[in-house]
Amino acid sequence: SHTSPYLLAMLLSLRIENFALIDQLELEFGNGLNVLTGETGAGKSIILDAIDAVLGGKVPGRAVRTGAERATLEATFSLNDSLAAWLAEAEIESLGDAEDEQWMVCSRELTATQNSTRSRSRVNGVVVNRQQMDRLRDRVVEIAAQGQAVQLGKPALQREWLDGFGGQPLLQQRQVVAHAFAECQQALEALEQRRRMEAERLQQLDLLEFQARELGQADLSDANELQDLEQERQRLSHVVELQQQSYQLYQTLYENEKGQACADLLGKAETMLASMVSYDPQLQPLLEMVTGALTQVEETGRQINAYGEDLETDPDRLQLVESRILDLKQICRKYGPSLADAIACYQRVQADLEALTGGGQSLEDLERIHQERLAVLTDACTQLTHLREAAAQALEAQLIAELKPLAMEKVKFQVEITPVPPSASGADRILFLFSPNSGEPLQPLAETASGGEMSRFLLALKACFSQVDAVETMIFDEIDVGVSGRVAQAITEKLHHLSHSHQVLCVTHQPIVAAMADRHYRVDKQEIADPASGGSSSRKRSAKAGKEEAVRTVVRVTVLGEEERRLQELAQLASGDSADEAMTFAESLLNWAEERRESYQKQRSQLTKKATAKGKGQKKATIGHSKTTRKRAP
Repeated sequence: SHTSPYLLAMLLSLRIENFALIDQLELEFGNGLNVLTGETGAGKSIILDAIDAVLGGKVPGRAVRTGAERATLEATFSLNDSLAAWLAEAEIESLGDAEDEQWMVCSRELTATQNSTRSRSRVNGVVVNRQQMDRLRDRVVEIAAQGQAVQLGKPALQREWLDGFGGQPLLQQRQVVAHAFAECQQALEALEQRRRMEAERLQQLDLLEFQARELGQADLSDANELQDLEQERQRLSHVVELQQQSYQLYQTLYENEKGQACADLLGKAETMLASMVSYDPQLQPLLEMVTGALTQVEETGRQINAYGEDLETDPDRLQLVESRILDLKQICRKYGPSLADAIACYQRVQADLEALTGGGQSLEDLERIHQERLAVLTDACTQLTHLREAAAQALEAQLIAELKPLAMEKVKFQVEITPVPPSASGADRILFLFSPNSGEPLQPLAETASGGEMSRFLLALKACFSQVDAVETMIFDEIDVGVSGRVAQAITEKLHHLSHSHQVLCVTHQPIVAAMADRHYRVDKQEIADPASGGSSSRKRSAKAGKEEAVRTVVRVTVLGEEERRLQELAQLASGDSADEAMTFAESLLNWAEERRESYQKQRSQLTKKATAKGKGQKKATIGHSKTTRKRAP
């Protein structure tokens, strides 16, 4: 089998500057279970908010630390195949020197403005948009917060959970349904538009037919006809004047009974120049110019004479032209303003008439196309329903198996799938039905489960998804709120189990959960001197000098690597102090956690040996079968 060079995509480090109460913070995370503890309001959730924000999550309006102009968030992840594929698709180079030591750096810069916060996201230094970050986020982390448990009661989200659990075959079929739905909607819109046109057809038909008849009778073909007719009318209206002026012009140019015409004078000039040229050849160009002018004058005289003789008064033609001009101007007033606009209007009227009188696809054709596409959509939805039913059965069995160890031995869970009109998401309404106790009927999850039960349900659901989801970093924000005793222990064991296949980050107030951590971080608030903060910051009195000094509140994180410090933190979580009894209890928790880890390790080793032996047996059987087959082959 092929072994990928990218084994685990986990959060390696987080750097925060000027975000909420955090002035500057750098954290390194490891694989397994990473736990953050601290007093209520210490800032634990701010760290998770920063992880959410650096991956494109929504940021509050006052995310930038007071007094700062911008905040910077930076998270470094190791690569797996999914992230490497995303980087290749986005044409972004990975960071690192060797193929087996490559990583990805996501950063986001928040800039505070007067009324809002602007932001810019980068991956390995390359600016990316919101849609790209959304797709990347789905490959990187899975965040489960206490508030998300409330969201589980929404049927739309339950459908998304079920479809995600169904895996790629189901998600691909949902894309088929979405495409079929879009095609069906397109056919339905065309059909409804034609039906609306049919209802309005009789009202529009008379008007369009009248307009088409009027424009057709006008015989519109040339957009310049009106201009040409205006010129013709001017000529016909002034025939007498044109005749008189053409005769006068002929006499002036060519033949004048009362005096010399222009041609006569040019002829004399030509004769004189010809005589001069015989004495001085330099005048030859002037002679040629006069000769050319004489030729043009004579030709112009002959043509103007012919023009005048051809002119005749034509009252009938003049009346016809004027009538046509009046008709065209009336057409332009109604359908213009220009004749070209009237011709374009005639073409539109003809097209509308064709559509109303059966041009294009008929109503029956559109109804048939819609029914065909509806049948395709119905079939696609039916296949999607079958896939959802199979996924529902698997989810029911697996979720109950995950819930029983969480002190819910009598739990019943069912995915109810009821038909609804087809949509882009299919033709199913998904509803999670839940009963935590024996004898209680199955009811919608939102109406039945308590807060603690919702938290456990969400944890179990995440555990189910951990086997089909490519995301390898899972974040739980106070998932254990409202539980104690045996339930807290069960949640602890579930988180520890998840941490063997995923990197788990968990904010908790439960000492038993903290005791099981592979890495333990304490989060608290501290007041530090801030002389530059001026009068806007809080102040406290100095005990020695009796003076007031400016202070700022900041969030600090301590890695509890030493056993003594962990014991003190666990004691604080358990009883609020570090008395001897609390320290003894904390020590017992660490011993219990160590025993459980060793027990889990033995169980995993036994399962691994069984799986290895089973794999060798199957391989041996396959080899033996191959040998037998070769012997039988001719």
